[in-house]
Amino acid sequence: MLFKTSTLSKIKAPIAQELADFEVHFKESMKSNVPLLDKITYYIVQRKGKQVRPIFVFLCAQITGGINKRTHIASSFIEILHTASLVHDDVVDDSYERRGFFSINALWKNKIAVIVGDYLLSKGLLLAVEHKEYIFLELISKAVKDMAEGELMQLEKARRLDIEEDVYYKIIRQKTASLIAAACAAGAASATKDEAIVEKMRLFGETIGIAFQIKDDLFDYGNKAIGKPRGIDIKEKKMTLPLIYALSKADKSTKKSIIKSIKKKSSDPKVIQHVITFVKESGGLDYAKLAMNKHKSEAMEILDSFPNSEYKEALINLVNYVIEREK
Repeated sequence: MLFKTSTLSKIKAPIAQELADFEVHFKESMKSNVPLLDKITYYIVQRKGKQVRPIFVFLCAQITGGINKRTHIASSFIEILHTASLVHDDVVDDSYERRGFFSINALWKNKIAVIVGDYLLSKGLLLAVEHKEYIFLELISKAVKDMAEGELMQLEKARRLDIEEDVYYKIIRQKTASLIAAACAAGAASATKDEAIVEKMRLFGETIGIAFQIKDDLFDYGNKAIGKPRGIDIKEKKMTLPLIYALSKADKSTKKSIIKSIKKKSSDPKVIQHVITFVKESGGLDYAKLAMNKHKSEAMEILDSFPNSEYKEALINLVNYVIEREK
């Protein structure tokens, strides 16, 4: 089943007013006294994404105690830091496009993009400090640390292509899942002081974050209807779950040949197609889909412990949206 934009609108419906208020708060939080910064942050705000993380914040808050002023601080805080990470990611990845538009580094070059990312990071941290929301500060500081460690670990492993499945999960748990986990935990922390519930929602976010990344891995083997081009991860020598599984099932000679091809000629279209075919024929995609659905089921089990409501239903639909999205 493929989810369309209208489905995301349906998910947002129970918190439509909160998201509208969030947009105002988010824009205010991004303001600066420096004209160039204001110009760039305005450009960022006008090209906002799907707001998945703020949606997680609001829905997790609602099912654990109720949305309040602290929830709005948490949502802006999370989204500012997420935006900072995207600006820095585009510099690191030499990417000149973000959500179908020019990236900050494409328009204003790397130096300014790095400074803008630093500015946003500091704005997010100050937002928490100014409101004395130290629990948010703790949650996001750990997430930022984890994201940096995960990124560096992935770069290190790309040189040797010796990654095992347990290392892969450690990388994506830190690199991708940590921020979604922080969003869910921050939402809960804004609504309750019960540490067990906050930790439960953090684990929920981490679990769905892992599933989110596996879905992203699968996009690399998709068709042209998918927003992400085929073979990008292979070209960048990223060891994704489908490839790790396929290599684990290959004989020594085949494994050595595939790894050598990726190391030496990862930009060659013929090599990319050969690796894609190898992964598909080895059952790599089916294995990754099973792993993704396993994590989805674990996330759903966590939600089962909360009372039924329109907000819980929206959160369940958001989990499905994350897993079944087209791009």
